[in-house]
Amino acid sequence: MIRVKYLITVLLLTTSIVSAESFVYITDQVDIPMRSEKSFGDNILRSLSSGSKMSILQATEDGWTQVKFEETTGWIISRYLDNNPPAREQLEKLKQTHSANKLLITKQNKRNKEFEIEVKNLKSENSKLSTQINKLGAEKEHVEQIYQDALKLEHTNEKLNSQILQLKSEIQILENSNTSDQETSSRNWFIAGGFVLFLGMMIGFILPNFVNRRRY
Repeated sequence: MIRVKYLITVLLLTTSIVSAESFVYITDQVDIPMRSEKSFGDNILRSLSSGSKMSILQATEDGWTQVKFEETTGWIISRYLDNNPPAREQLEKLKQTHSANKLLITKQNKRNKEFEIEVKNLKSENSKLSTQINKLGAEKEHVEQIYQDALKLEHTNEKLNSQILQLKSEIQILENSNTSDQETSSRNWFIAGGFVLFLGMMIGFILPNFVNRRRY
């Protein structure tokens, strides 16, 4: 039965050898010796711990496998080799991966909190900007109203200026008319005065002659 197990192990190891380099692992929980020859004795090159990864050079049917670990080449009993890392090593890697993931999650949670703070700050700034925009909108409406009022005042001012010019023109016409009337009145008074003077002179000349005639 043991012989059959050796043969199956050897066949599995032999079929796993391909053009690319293949690897195996120490499966036992004790250190396994790497020997310089396929025999037991004083030929141990070094001891390999569980999970040590090495390259397969060749496998034989007598239960031995030639491997290379780092720069050392030697022989190891085939039943101590496996194509997969031992469960203990896999568990350790899973623990390391889990720890790394926990660290990543912690960092991500921290980053998420930083993002939340940034979002909160952005919302606050956005609220302030909205308030400023509303104020600017109100100021814009106020300025537009002032501008409209200024246009109305300008239009009213233009009308007033036009009326003032018209009144000035009418005043000038009245002044000219008044001056003409004054001149006409003066001329009439002058004529009337001359007529009265002439009439007085005539009366003064005729009346004495008339009186003298009555005496005679």
